[in-house]
Amino acid sequence: MNILVTGGAGFIGSHVVEGYLTLGHKVWVVDDESTGKKDQVPPQARYKKLDICDRASLKHLFQTKKFDVVNHHAAQMDVRKSVQNPVFDAKVNIFGLLNLLEACKVQRVKKFIFSASGGTVYGECKKPALESSFPVPLSPYGISKLAGEKYIAAYGSLYGMKFTIFRYGNVYGPRQDPHGEAGVVAIFSRSILEGKRPKIYGNGRQTRDFVYVSDVVSANMLALNKGHNQVINIGTGKETSVNELFRVLAQISCFRAPALHAAPRPGELLRSVLSISHAKQTLGWTPQMSLEQGLRKTIASFQNKFMRSGSK
Repeated sequence: MNILVTGGAGFIGSHVVEGYLTLGHKVWVVDDESTGKKDQVPPQARYKKLDICDRASLKHLFQTKKFDVVNHHAAQMDVRKSVQNPVFDAKVNIFGLLNLLEACKVQRVKKFIFSASGGTVYGECKKPALESSFPVPLSPYGISKLAGEKYIAAYGSLYGMKFTIFRYGNVYGPRQDPHGEAGVVAIFSRSILEGKRPKIYGNGRQTRDFVYVSDVVSANMLALNKGHNQVINIGTGKETSVNELFRVLAQISCFRAPALHAAPRPGELLRSVLSISHAKQTLGWTPQMSLEQGLRKTIASFQNKFMRSGSK
């Protein structure tokens, strides 16, 4: 198949590109490099620097390359930035998506795979959230991602394009950027390797569903032929507190200093965890990486990266 991965120079997208290449597919990557890095794109993939908000360039690309599948990981992904500038968030996450969907409609793309946000769409989770749970997004980012789901389903119904929508938990692993609005695993890993005490906001008992990036990739690989027209959670079904996350990372790294504590951030969820029963049923998918295994791999990758760059 001829596959386009948007945001394919980014953290999750670059891993998905690798997964598709191992299956023998021809893979194109577009990325505007606002957060992605070209050197993360495998050399076997075709690459073009392109902003999905550039409708004319996107239209030309689709006309010349004739994609069978589009895997859409390009996004404005900073929750805080979405609060500060909801118009920009909507420009990328809604209008950029519509540019892609229009191109898919014209060129009769067979399938559209979308990275949505299980970590923001459900709000507070008293128990593992089901895909049928009522959505309660509390940020413009969460709203724009949910709106994206609805647009994709509408295009699927109107034009016969198959789709799979993945609602990810808190994805972590190698290549995650520890700067800015990064995942807590990347931020903690960098602090620990630099000998700095990580900062925990609030009491640290807030929980998240941490899923390793290779498990996310396997779901995207399965979605090429399964999970048609489905919304599917991708997580572990297990809650891990921020305190426990720090404890395991510190143990792995032989880091003995306690974490710093700061005032809780307004609006931060206390509990977020996803049910993965639907993923098991529709894809035959289950996560393979335990939290400790995934954290060991992650911290080792950061350590190698910092050593190469001369960081201490």
